[in-house]
Amino acid sequence: MISVGDLAPDFVATDCHGQEVRLSGLRGRRVVLFFFPRAFTVGCTIENRAFRDNHERIRELGAELVGVSVDTLTTQCDFAEQEGIHFALLGDDERRISRSWGVLWPLLNVDRRVTFIIGTDGTVEHVIQHEVRVYRHLDDVLKYLQTHPAPGAPSASA
Repeated sequence: MISVGDLAPDFVATDCHGQEVRLSGLRGRRVVLFFFPRAFTVGCTIENRAFRDNHERIRELGAELVGVSVDTLTTQCDFAEQEGIHFALLGDDERRISRSWGVLWPLLNVDRRVTFIIGTDGTVEHVIQHEVRVYRHLDDVLKYLQTHPAPGAPSASA
């Protein structure tokens, strides 16, 4: 699995809005990239709703939000529509992104629940992994972004 200090593996994928998402194209901004096992499952729905409800706060703290699972793009888009998700959700049914990040469960062939905070220079700043405590991902992201502001981003006191 990719670790703190590693250069974030680049990828290109289409999101549910028909927009191309190229990780290297987001350089200059932080990226919160989170992997989750499957759309429409209880834990993944809770996690995505938490990110959805705090999407604007994450953007205010200077980061873009991108979610990835091994679902098809169609499934991701159905999930995004049902849950009112407006950040980029990517389907990785060929598992190219997941393999390059090292997040696939070996036997299950689905993504681990892992969140990466990628710095403005494209290196991984922070890794969050809680398989069961799904709310911890959002809590840990907000805490990290507030206590480690990127240049030009508002501080926790803002």
